Amino acid sequence: MREIVLDTETTGLDPRKGDRLIEIGCVELVNRIPTGNEFHRFINPERNVPAEAEAVHGLSTQFLLDKPLFSSVADDFLKFIAGDTLVIHNATFDVGFLNMELERLKHPAIAMSRVVDTLQLARRKHPAGPNSLDALCKRYGIDNSKRIKHGALMDSILLADVYVELLGERQASLVLQTERSRGGRDQRAGSVATRGPRPVPLEPRLTADMVAAHRAFVETLGPKALWKRFFAPEGTN
Repeated sequence: MREIVLDTETTGLDPRKGDRLIEIGCVELVNRIPTGNEFHRFINPERNVPAEAEAVHGLSTQFLLDKPLFSSVADDFLKFIAGDTLVIHNATFDVGFLNMELERLKHPAIAMSRVVDTLQLARRKHPAGPNSLDALCKRYGIDNSKRIKHGALMDSILLADVYVELLGERQASLVLQTERSRGGRDQRAGSVATRGPRPVPLEPRLTADMVAAHRAFVETLGPKALWKRFFAPEGTN
């Protein structure tokens, strides 16, 4: 199962008022595991970046001047996401900007039916919140120390870890990896097998009468019975 964790950065909050995309970051998951396959582009928005937006993501008008237009990266972006599920935090925001850019190029819109909104997942699982990406990283012990400012690729990498935690699949994944590393054996069974002998042997469970009855039965099998090889001498356990 292939999924794409996606994040964007923009010049503002409303694409209907002229705000534009300036960064796209995507991380590929296969069976909820990052493959290392990523898509990342900075984009020239063909307008100035307001100071308040730059304060959030650190991307300036000057930095973006020589970056490609969305029209130049759209085909590569659409090829990367293909028809797979998109995993996005606060998805209506990012999809709104992506669809506005796609509409300008006469491309079909991204349907919300193919999107998993991790903000909605988090609100259902943790109704008391907070459910920002930073808050969820803290809740699940995910290291976000490198996230000094918002960045589409960095946020996608962090969100991939958060997504697996929200689904409750991290522990299952760790157990599976442990079992594979032990050749499919149960972890507890493997650890017992490596222990040394008991300091004091357990008391035998066979009574003297049981041993005598078994010996008498084996004698009826003839002088070459294999069981006789395992008999202790008479008078010993």
